[in-house]
Amino acid sequence: MLEAGGNAFDAVLAALCTACVVEPMLTSLGGGGFLMAQPAGQPARVYDFFAHTPSRRLPPEALDFYPIVADFGTATQEFHIGMGSIAVPGVVAGLFEVHRQRCRLPFADILAPATVLAREGVEMNDFQHYISTILLPILSASPGAMRLAATAARPDQIAPAGATVTNPDLAATLEAFVTEGEDLFYRGELASQLVRDCQEHGGLLTLRDLENYRVRVRSPVRFSSHGAHFALNSPPSPSGCLIAFALALLEDQALSSLQWGHAEHALALGRAMRLAGQLRREHRVDLELDDDKVAAILDAGHLRKWCDAMADSPMSSRGTTHISVADAEGNLASLTVSNGEGSAYVLPGTGIMLNNMLGEEDLHPAGFHHWPTDRRMVSMMCPTVATLPDGSQVALGTGGSNRIRSAILQVLLNLLEFRMPLEQAVASPRLHLEGSHLSIESGFDSLALDCLRQEWPDVRIWPEPSLFFGGVHAVERLADGGFRGAGDPRRGGVVALAVR
Repeated sequence: MLEAGGNAFDAVLAALCTACVVEPMLTSLGGGGFLMAQPAGQPARVYDFFAHTPSRRLPPEALDFYPIVADFGTATQEFHIGMGSIAVPGVVAGLFEVHRQRCRLPFADILAPATVLAREGVEMNDFQHYISTILLPILSASPGAMRLAATAARPDQIAPAGATVTNPDLAATLEAFVTEGEDLFYRGELASQLVRDCQEHGGLLTLRDLENYRVRVRSPVRFSSHGAHFALNSPPSPSGCLIAFALALLEDQALSSLQWGHAEHALALGRAMRLAGQLRREHRVDLELDDDKVAAILDAGHLRKWCDAMADSPMSSRGTTHISVADAEGNLASLTVSNGEGSAYVLPGTGIMLNNMLGEEDLHPAGFHHWPTDRRMVSMMCPTVATLPDGSQVALGTGGSNRIRSAILQVLLNLLEFRMPLEQAVASPRLHLEGSHLSIESGFDSLALDCLRQEWPDVRIWPEPSLFFGGVHAVERLADGGFRGAGDPRRGGVVALAVR
């Protein structure tokens, strides 16, 4: 897209559509997401096209809603799928709204690469085969789901690595979007089919839910810390507020004077994550967050109390895709999308699996089936733009459910406090604290591991870098006009440079 004369926003939309083809278990037009758009010389804006709750609830026994277990190898996690797990999807609306406001190229040109790949096929690589194996319980739940990861010759089993997987239905759907627009999905034939299937098979969506869906454009959370300026996802999603809060707690810790991976560094990270989790619970940020509450949380006096709590601590010796694009004009685009793990329902004739956002435990702190009706759902996704002390700008983000905020936090600290190059900042080992359970990748100092075990006895050490800790993809526009990029090896990330 850049070589063809497009800008960063053309490129990020084309990459999103292509991701729906090449990694359909992680990315889908049936999901939701956010774009942090930083136009050259203009304020950043958040495009919120995340999932929306239906306008009605039904008794749980009336829903097609059931658990499956995904096996990550070192850990397992339960998810809920079925027609009753589908929330109102927003990706299609997001594509059209961002194109109207920010893009330069015709919509057909943006969709063309994905359309060709869907029709001609893509090779199942080792990473996608691994993901398909983890999500086998979902793929096995319906023939349509399995076909997304299967060959035409063997539609009933996951394709082996090296085999070609096609999605001709998705190719035809993309072509139809060019001619019929987003109304096809939200008001037309596809909407009618989706609503009919929900009514007949235990789902919740109505035609009114689809017709009323709108993309929301907001100002980001703006925050300065560690000598840098940040634009982060804004309410109702709590991710930006929680990352800013953790950055503030760690600003007084003099991390730059510590050695990366040693005990003091690892303990400071864990304690900041613990206090961010405590703030999340005490302030009910998943349920009651707005701009005024963010301002109160990030107020200097309020932060001082939490920093004191951190200083008083005893000293001991998920399916998501992110794309970052920068262009020569100075535009930055940071986009994160998710389909959850997918509901296993594929809208007939489209090649699109719908989301399971109503079955994502991380998104429902009050429990399943208690969500407020007709409400934009909150998410931990946090596409981010950071202006560093030297004037360079970084666009970054990640998937990984509740691990999103800890992954972004650690990459930013690696850049700002440990002065790592972008690629090293992304690839370095990570840790994540969830409640009292600590997960940590190998690579931290042995004394650090001993100290962490003393403070958090419930610890799991991952012997290899894992997708569990997210996949941060980042691009940096240097102060001198040059570019750097980093694709997270945990997530099969790649970097490309276009020259025109």
